[in-house]
Amino acid sequence: MSIPTEYLNKNKESWNQRTDFHLKSEFYNQEEFMKGRTSLNEIELSLLGDIKGKSILHLQCHFGQDSLSFARMGAKVTGVDLSDNAIANAQRLNTELRLDAKFICCNIYDLPQHLDGQFDLVFVSYGAIVWLPDLEKWADIIARYLKPGGQFVFVEFHPVVMLFDNDFSKVTYRYFNSGPIIETETGTYADRGAAMSKENVTWNHSLSEVINSLIKSGLQIKRLDEYDYSPYNCFSQTEKIADRKYRIKHLGDKIPMVYSAVAVKA
Repeated sequence: MSIPTEYLNKNKESWNQRTDFHLKSEFYNQEEFMKGRTSLNEIELSLLGDIKGKSILHLQCHFGQDSLSFARMGAKVTGVDLSDNAIANAQRLNTELRLDAKFICCNIYDLPQHLDGQFDLVFVSYGAIVWLPDLEKWADIIARYLKPGGQFVFVEFHPVVMLFDNDFSKVTYRYFNSGPIIETETGTYADRGAAMSKENVTWNHSLSEVINSLIKSGLQIKRLDEYDYSPYNCFSQTEKIADRKYRIKHLGDKIPMVYSAVAVKA
């Protein structure tokens, strides 16, 4: 599947704008992060285990909080993101924190033109794959960069959540990938009042599309889990049920909000 440059440019511009607001947002709590607070959640920490000394490739790393959290845990990290603004800030934070993470700015489909080698672990999380049109190419990139026996850890918002309108009052979108969804968004999930308005291009992906793409790339699925909460308060109509745990108030525990998968390269 060819990816129109127009779509990539729209999304890059959107994320370049978002980054400035995200760095200052309560959502990302940059002040506490700089003091040592991890950006990682219970879900991914339980799947990752001990990563000290491991090499990690973090795809779609935004401005690097999770990548730098890995580095603080003793991992050797390379983060990749489309946004040059996000990567510039990730590199700045890496220097300020005196860590040794590396960051690359590129569309992940073009990563082989920018990076050689293989890794013990590839990590992707939360709100990543909706920005990707072709999951088979995505899975091939993951397999390309895993060492034999290497592990892929994936945590993502559940496709069921992506069916609803912004207020979770009705089903608006198709569960399956029907091509690009082009919309104009005002504000951003980390700061809904942000003075920004940008056109975004996204794609919905079913669980079967995700899992079958990974299997087709040669990875072995070791586990698949679903969760009835989100660790992030990034949706409307939410209520907090515990620390770092949110649900849609009127839907309660009736829908899955997040899922995770672990796969291994044979």
